[in-house]
Amino acid sequence: MITPAPHFPPLFNLQGQVALVTGAGRGLGLAMACALAQHGATVWINGRDADQLNRAAAHIQHVHGTGTGSAHALPFDVADEAASSAAVARVLAESGRLDILINNVGQRRRQSLDELPASALRELLETNLVSAWHLCREAARPMRAKGSGRIINVTSIAGPIARAGDAAYTTGKGALEALTRALAAELGPQGINVNAIAPGYFATDTNAAMVDDASTAEWLSQRSSLGRWGQPTEIGGAAVFLASAAASYVTGQVLVVDGGYLAHF
Repeated sequence: MITPAPHFPPLFNLQGQVALVTGAGRGLGLAMACALAQHGATVWINGRDADQLNRAAAHIQHVHGTGTGSAHALPFDVADEAASSAAVARVLAESGRLDILINNVGQRRRQSLDELPASALRELLETNLVSAWHLCREAARPMRAKGSGRIINVTSIAGPIARAGDAAYTTGKGALEALTRALAAELGPQGINVNAIAPGYFATDTNAAMVDDASTAEWLSQRSSLGRWGQPTEIGGAAVFLASAAASYVTGQVLVVDGGYLAHF
């Protein structure tokens, strides 16, 4: 006999949910914040540029907000632990809850082993890994108290694969994958799902030079199954899925969104 599934709210409905998305002033972070708001969530968007965040929040509110959702700018440096803790406290004070955390901030420094000093590696890991660790710990407290929550770490296809001259970034993203699995094991009994999204090649502002390069486009057309750059809006569905009731039994996983790059050779 099949046990009836427990009652869940409509799949992908995020109304009443509160999310914090780091690195959301532009690019993939903004696209994920937009998608969450479109499905009813109240989103707090983080970055270091307050003016950029205010413009992004206004855009989300105007284009993607719902009758119950809203968007708020939350400028702080994720590498500053005190500022990160204060930011989570503000979300809780003003919104009353925190249901979804997306750790999206990431830096990249392409240098060879001989060129990259250990100090630069430590700085990159502070931003790409340690800051996510700290925010996971801060967010897990209120999630644990209410017995539910979603944590989504944005890794990269550079986690499971690598290329020369990019060891620092690959190390950080690989470690973030491992952290995702570890926290899924630790926080699952408290009702908190922890997963990751691993983007491939997306046509963001940061990648503008590569997007405009014809040789890169030709290479990507041969290297990936879909043969093209991903558009930032195409990351939103993955974030909504992992944040919603649709992924209630999904934890400790890495959802790859790469147009078939890892599947193709």
